[in-house]
Amino acid sequence: MPAAGRTYWLTEPCRIRRENDSVRIERPDGQPVRIPVTDIRDLVAFDHIDVNTSALSLLGRHNITLHVLDHYGNHTGHFAATESMSSATVLRRQVHLTTDPEHQLPIARALLAATAENLRWVLDNDLLDPALTTLRDNLPNCHDSAQLMAQEGNFRRTVWAALDTQLPTWLRLNGRTRRPPTNAGNAFVSYLNSIVYARVLTALRATPLHPAIAFLHADTNRRRNTLALDLAEPFKPLFAERLLLRAAHQKHLKPSDFETGVGHASLSTAGRKKIAALVREELATTVHHRTLKRKVSYEELIHLEALKLVRLCLEGTPYKPFRPWW
Repeated sequence: MPAAGRTYWLTEPCRIRRENDSVRIERPDGQPVRIPVTDIRDLVAFDHIDVNTSALSLLGRHNITLHVLDHYGNHTGHFAATESMSSATVLRRQVHLTTDPEHQLPIARALLAATAENLRWVLDNDLLDPALTTLRDNLPNCHDSAQLMAQEGNFRRTVWAALDTQLPTWLRLNGRTRRPPTNAGNAFVSYLNSIVYARVLTALRATPLHPAIAFLHADTNRRRNTLALDLAEPFKPLFAERLLLRAAHQKHLKPSDFETGVGHASLSTAGRKKIAALVREELATTVHHRTLKRKVSYEELIHLEALKLVRLCLEGTPYKPFRPWW
């Protein structure tokens, strides 16, 4: 993971301008914030932004990604510099691995299995064990992405029902809804999932991997960086479901943190600020890494996950998806 730079979370409408070798964030309160470009890893915009080409040129020159989330928390796009980490060797190997079912399917199955295990770990609910056993039994019989995603959908429906039993009424999902989320619980999950996707995409851009050549989502979404979708899967439970439970149990969230209407819901400005603070704190959390024999942050765990695929491409090292060990 790059040592320099950190993520800046833009939770209010703002203008992004260049000021020499710094980025100037002009906020509604009239107090601009100046950030040396060397201190920025990436920017995540939760609200309206106004950015000019001079600022984009500065961001691009320093390989800084600008992620944009829409009103409902969907990752609508990003600005990134011209590819600078490309490697023909890695790209050829990545294409081979993702198009050869002998290699692609085992990795896709492993990603789903790890994600399911991580959800079981987060919820710590025995009611999920039968569904988890069914998923494990059915994965070997899945021979394409559509079949795999169908199995994931069946398991996740059981997870969402179990999750609701641990949430207050006003935060329950009552089934997963997207674009737009229909209630506060779904709005929270959508925002967190988009943030995880953005973190993974930033990590991938620091490697020679191509973010649009995937194992699990290869045939299910042709318009997004599908490898980022792949690697986000095992990390989503660590952030979305886990933080939703924590926020509910600690009464950190309240109905006023959401804007709800008929058939749609989103985070309010105050809610976005709370989410940004929660995620910043969580990404900075450290655990002792058993292989590296040092403490690593959750943010670095995401980068290390991308490096596992680099080693797979370059060295043939088997890829084992992320599983919490603490």
